Amino acid sequence: MHRQLFELISQSIALSEEDIRLCKLYFEPVSIPKNRVIEEEGSVPAYLYFVVSGFVRLFHYNDKGEEVTTHINCPPGFITSYFNFINQTRSGENLECVTSCELLRITKTNLELLIHHSAAFKDFSIIVFQQSLAYNENRSIELATLSAELRYCRMIEKYPEILQNVPVQYIASFLGMKPESLSRIRRQMIN
Repeated sequence: MHRQLFELISQSIALSEEDIRLCKLYFEPVSIPKNRVIEEEGSVPAYLYFVVSGFVRLFHYNDKGEEVTTHINCPPGFITSYFNFINQTRSGENLECVTSCELLRITKTNLELLIHHSAAFKDFSIIVFQQSLAYNENRSIELATLSAELRYCRMIEKYPEILQNVPVQYIASFLGMKPESLSRIRRQMIN
């Protein structure tokens, strides 16, 4: 299961045999069934997850008790409530496997040990967190400046596999609209 993680890292950083050994030591493989919440709001995120296969989302409940999806992860990639994981504070978000998932997970303590013992992982962790910041900034700009139709079109271009694997209500929430609005947009695009 670690192969995809090594391939992703190798796109940016060269890994030694020792780096690979440490990665296998600290990243634990887990299989999670669909519709399972693996980190609950109100608790400190226990793990940083690498999604090998499947789809994972971050969500919280708004003041009306409705679910608001803030992130949907497509494999391969990392996901957690980053701010809370890094600072080891309680998260206001839930992390749920939307589909059956194959994941690698690492605790904050083990991530720090891995970064301490491996310069490659230290460099790679900086890249991952920079990408996360850039993604969140871009997402905020898109939500503030693009129409619902354009946000949907961008998602189709960048992440078409989400459409086949993630329920419409989660996609709509992620795009900042109601499911009915997304259904209307989809009908208009077909016609």
